[in-house]
Amino acid sequence: MNIKQLHTEFLASAGICTDTRHIKKGCLFFALSGDNFNGNTFAKQALELGARKVVIDQIGFHQNTSKTILTGNSLKLLQKLASFHRQYLGIPIIAITGSNGKTTTKELINVVVSKKYNTTATRGNLNNHIGVPLTLLSMTKNTELGIVEMGANHIGEIEALCTIAQPNFGYITNFGKAHLEGFGSVEGVIQGKTELYKHIANTKGLLFVNGNDPKQVALTKKEKRYTFGSEGQDCEVKLLDASKELAISYKGANIESHLIGLYNFHNIAAAIAIGNYLKVLEKDVKEAIEAYVPTNNRSQIIKQSGHTIILDAYNANPTSMTAALENFKQTAGNNKILILGDMFELGTSATEEHQAITDMIVSQDIGNVTYLVGENFSRVHCEDQRVILCPTFEDLKTQLKTKEPNTATILIKGSRGMALERVLKLL
Repeated sequence: MNIKQLHTEFLASAGICTDTRHIKKGCLFFALSGDNFNGNTFAKQALELGARKVVIDQIGFHQNTSKTILTGNSLKLLQKLASFHRQYLGIPIIAITGSNGKTTTKELINVVVSKKYNTTATRGNLNNHIGVPLTLLSMTKNTELGIVEMGANHIGEIEALCTIAQPNFGYITNFGKAHLEGFGSVEGVIQGKTELYKHIANTKGLLFVNGNDPKQVALTKKEKRYTFGSEGQDCEVKLLDASKELAISYKGANIESHLIGLYNFHNIAAAIAIGNYLKVLEKDVKEAIEAYVPTNNRSQIIKQSGHTIILDAYNANPTSMTAALENFKQTAGNNKILILGDMFELGTSATEEHQAITDMIVSQDIGNVTYLVGENFSRVHCEDQRVILCPTFEDLKTQLKTKEPNTATILIKGSRGMALERVLKLL
């Protein structure tokens, strides 16, 4: 079966499935494998549950039926099918990457642009070598514009994702200290992320560039770009108030968002700028931004048991942690508590970066009490008695039971693996 025939099967199916726990009757099941699982072992079950056909890459699991498609590599075939489908649709696609704020920015762009176009965007943060193909394959003939988030932790990954998605537009949120274990350094991060710039430039597409980021302005000075911010006059976006939820001015109209932190201003500004470029009406831009409420542990403000909680526990790296602390420092409150979890994937920089965060908290007097949770934070040197080291989550639980916080403003932030949203049940 060639790719065109497989695509015909796909169009006649109920979509793609890679997990038998979520099988839809009539879907195409792709048996994907990883370090700890083998999707081929579920092929028979997928057919029994109603899959139209299954794609496997180990002959030992072939069912000797027309419903089984044997290939050399199921993942590569999934990616090839996604790229073919993208060409078949022929729609414009915006690709988004960066060290921090990718998912929030993607969601903001989607709510703004969907005011004018029928859009399909990456769900959650399904932004890797599997998530990007699945996003493309979720697009239909009704989709007028696609929005694809791209994540990476090694050089070459963004280039590979661009080859699959073939975006017409590109935006990089920022360059920061994220995935240093894979990229090796901030310079490696820049090299990896700007693979998006190179792809867009080579295909004569358009880059959206934050004019307030000197590095990105310099890297794109020879490229076709649309800038926004104080260095570009294409989009009149100004920050009015960052002391609480962000208030913004756009072409004379005030926008009251539900997002906190100066770092989110650039995410909002990017969405407004892209909406502006795509000629979304100003009233619709305002309505979209004001209606957007963050979820999934990203910059959520929660009122609970008398506390005001800033839950930003979806992910963390030195750049995003520093930005969150700078914002928290400006937040009102007489009793301010920090609950911070380890930052992962920092490689040999882990000790240095966790110590730097600890030193910042103490030197800038950011919290009344700080709980540092995890193995990396447990190794920092700190003599300030307001800083409590908790090697494990159980240690944190014991500390909070021993001294239950009074009415407080609380920042909760850590890498996804720390699952610090569990703290909510302790407060």
